[in-house]
Amino acid sequence: MGILKFFTGLFSVVLLTFGAQNAHSNQNDISDNPVLMGANSLNLNDQTYIAISFKNQPKWHTYWKNPGDAGLPLKIQFKLDGKVLEIESLEWPSPKRYLEEGNMWAYGYENDYSFFFKLKDSQVSALENKNIDINGTWLVCKHICIPGKKSITATFQNGMLKNADSELSVSEETLINKFSKLPLKQSFPDNLDLVLARNLKEDGLVLYYNFTNPSHFSPSNDRNLLTPFPTTPLTFTHEVIHTDSKKNIFGKLPIDWDGEYQDPPIDLPKDGRFKSPLNLKFLFTDPVSKEIKVIEKSFPSFNLTSATASEKLLTLLKKIDISKSNNKEIKKIEMVKPIENFSFMYYLLFAFLGGFILNFMPCVLPVISIKLFGLITHSSESNKRIFKHNIFYSLGILFSFVMLAISVILLKQAGSYVGWGFQLQSPLFVSVTILILFVMALNLFGLFEIVTPGGKNLGGMQLSDSFTGDFLSGVLATILSTPCSAPFLGTALTFAFSSNQFTILIMFLMIGLGLAFPFLLTAFFPKIISFFPKPGNWMNHLKKFLGLTLLLTVIWLFDIFLAQVDIKIQVYKLFFILLLTLVSFLLKKKSNKLGWFSLTLPLILFLQMSFSPMNKSNISSESSLLQEKKIRGLSWEKFSNEKLQKYLNEEHLVFIDFTAKWCFTCKINEKVVLETNEFEELVKQKNVKLLLADWTKRDEKIGKWLKDHGMAGVPAYFILDSNGKLVNLGETISLEEISNYLN
Repeated sequence: MGILKFFTGLFSVVLLTFGAQNAHSNQNDISDNPVLMGANSLNLNDQTYIAISFKNQPKWHTYWKNPGDAGLPLKIQFKLDGKVLEIESLEWPSPKRYLEEGNMWAYGYENDYSFFFKLKDSQVSALENKNIDINGTWLVCKHICIPGKKSITATFQNGMLKNADSELSVSEETLINKFSKLPLKQSFPDNLDLVLARNLKEDGLVLYYNFTNPSHFSPSNDRNLLTPFPTTPLTFTHEVIHTDSKKNIFGKLPIDWDGEYQDPPIDLPKDGRFKSPLNLKFLFTDPVSKEIKVIEKSFPSFNLTSATASEKLLTLLKKIDISKSNNKEIKKIEMVKPIENFSFMYYLLFAFLGGFILNFMPCVLPVISIKLFGLITHSSESNKRIFKHNIFYSLGILFSFVMLAISVILLKQAGSYVGWGFQLQSPLFVSVTILILFVMALNLFGLFEIVTPGGKNLGGMQLSDSFTGDFLSGVLATILSTPCSAPFLGTALTFAFSSNQFTILIMFLMIGLGLAFPFLLTAFFPKIISFFPKPGNWMNHLKKFLGLTLLLTVIWLFDIFLAQVDIKIQVYKLFFILLLTLVSFLLKKKSNKLGWFSLTLPLILFLQMSFSPMNKSNISSESSLLQEKKIRGLSWEKFSNEKLQKYLNEEHLVFIDFTAKWCFTCKINEKVVLETNEFEELVKQKNVKLLLADWTKRDEKIGKWLKDHGMAGVPAYFILDSNGKLVNLGETISLEEISNYLN
């Protein structure tokens, strides 16, 4: 099982906050740095680039080259040996438009974004094995604005940036994707017309424009049609957009003339002719495709009279209200049901009860049934031997839960997010379990005799002096219990996984005691066995039935293995190993020596398969579980935080299913609720968006999301309403409960 490690580190940043409410005081106790900065290199088509990446905390934004009505643009500076190093900057990523208090407009960035710088071949060679200092400064705003800065030192080795001391890591795939979306310079659109005219009301200019014959048009919710680059001595104000009945677009962009503040002052020409042509550069948002392009136009002069006619035309057209089309404030997801806060003793009780109920869950029944079968055969034994059989079985359970607790503790210390049933996310673990259960099934069908979890030979009635079988059956019962969840168990596990090491160990031991409790009772009160049926010929029929239940469990686990393994040859290998195992035991029935010898071949093949890679963990691809869901008719989509936020912003109802192929409780919920016609009708009636989080393979993001929202594993179900309220439905669901929350 691979452990994904995160590089963590906190860098101290001195923050000065300012605003109307704290203009006379310094505040440097911001708990989360609103901006992270990282550096990478990128090589595309034999060209080397430096990528400087940023990540803002939610709802914070920094500023573009033209910050808008206020703000300061980001600045990035490179230094080599203390001297400024000039590196060609590619076009900045296209910004978004923000409406701030007081009808202030801003152009900038939120979430994560990257800037790219192109290195000349001579610079690449000159920088080899040298340290380069990268300095970033910015102003980041939310309700207040905070100036920030960061310095990163990196070394060029083999033409690539190495050892950047950054807490922000960006993959090459992500950088390439961002690089491909940078706005590129395009030829001026044929159906876009710009007219620069004198402002009739103020001492300035107005840019009038119209875009004709668009196939359709809907205003962008966060971008201008034309976003101007900064141009001296101009200050651009707010774009105004109108449309006519044919969806032609007419706009104007008022411009303040700031020439009087230049040194020397520059007057606005009275004759309309500039001393040198005025070059205006814009980001142009294509009204149809929404692609962002860089366009330029040169104006040798401006029109002294056309403003009157243009203003009259605009008054006859429909004005687009920017406040309605502009980006809305990102809604925040809030939990409706807080995590219960019980006392420690209550959590211990929940752990015990949850473990006890696991005895009656379908995933544990095959092994529990075999153990009960063994108890019946013990009915004629002494109380002392009955006590030992049950104690060894219970010790097997407790030992397994201690090992699980230690594994959880070690994985948590390594920075990994784990949950209940995490070991079944390993294809190696699943394949070992398949082989063990298959061999046990062959034993129950009478192909060979081996001491079973009951402590007897099922082919006869002679006693065995070994209690190893009892111990191992306890281990197997623990393994098969983890795909199931039970009432009370989820609450106890959530508390355990979010607590310290001692609490994790104690909680897991209590779950183990609950699972072992029925057999501990028979250990101390052996007379309970007298209530069971007496041994007889019916047991020969029962053991074949139990063998069949184990084979069904093998088929179920084989389906899980198939979903986890990306290298499909491993599936054929495992099937061939099982087939060879069957043949070997058939041979053993005829010739004991030949049978034991032939068993070495499947064992060698299994060991070879175990040491070869089984799983490439391609979490980003669409899982087989999601494909199965889609085939059944409903429009399930892969879960992601981005998609959840998108549907929240669009005010959709969302149902989220956290599941896994190995989760038996999930399958029950699907059959009883999620795959019914009633659920399908409810989803279509309410136009509910369905998101599926498949945890069959390890996925740190899903694990962290569950932990942050009060769950220790799957199944888990949530409903998000249009106001951002997230309802945790828990591990068991009903159609009535879902319907009530959707209403």
